[in-house]
Amino acid sequence: MYSAPLIFGALGGVLSERAGVVNIGIEGMMVMGAFTGAAVGYYSGNPWLGFFLAGISGGLIALMHAVAAVSFKADQTISGIAINLIGPGFALFLCRLFFAGATMTPPVPKKLPKIFGENVSNNILKSLNVDSTVLIALILTVLLWFILYRTKWGLHIRSVGENPAAADTMGISVTKVRYVCVIISGILAGFGGAAMTLAIIPQFSQTAISGQGFIALAAVIFGKWTPHGAYGACLLFGFSQALTVILGGGRFAIPSEILAMLPYILTIIVLILFVGRSVAPKADGVPYEKGSR
Repeated sequence: MYSAPLIFGALGGVLSERAGVVNIGIEGMMVMGAFTGAAVGYYSGNPWLGFFLAGISGGLIALMHAVAAVSFKADQTISGIAINLIGPGFALFLCRLFFAGATMTPPVPKKLPKIFGENVSNNILKSLNVDSTVLIALILTVLLWFILYRTKWGLHIRSVGENPAAADTMGISVTKVRYVCVIISGILAGFGGAAMTLAIIPQFSQTAISGQGFIALAAVIFGKWTPHGAYGACLLFGFSQALTVILGGGRFAIPSEILAMLPYILTIIVLILFVGRSVAPKADGVPYEKGSR
């Protein structure tokens, strides 16, 4: 359950960086998706509509990053940082606008359903009855792996991320590929934000997405820029968050501040141990000038 929002964000990071665009702005896109999902879910009473529109809102925020990074050749790191400031700020502004100055939305009347529904009596099915977002994240991981490594479009994405000049000479539109990948990465990040506020925490607040986007980026690196690797890394980070909840309700009096640090400490440890062994796509973060070599 806790890994699902991370998986959506990490898959978006994998897709964007495979196309050669660093997307540090996943956090901001997730925050925007978290607000949209909770707000639409509250007013409509339909969590699926909220989930879908959360992806659209994340995609719109990602479009800003694509315009800056691809069309205007801006520094992709600076653009991503700007997105991380714009997303939470805009989400808080809209929250105050639509909810009478409140900094959080009311709880959604209906959360995203579990796979087998809420009323399951069979013990086996009950143990497998996870949130629907967990299943969707798994399906999208397999789908993205298939697209990247078994389709012509996936070959185009990987070639643009490794050698955009060679891809350009083969008639592949570097600009088009990068735009599509960055926008889809925003849609996935928006899904990740909605997975948090429509399945785990049934409302949006300023702390609903507190570093999950950056943990998702760490999962991209730890997973060596592959969908299946990022998925496994997110399971590890999700486990650390679940462990925080379990220890918080256990017999031992562990300060809540220390428990809250666990996911981020694990993220730092993983990056220290594995970042040197991970090799990003060669053109990752490098703006493409047509005609350059």
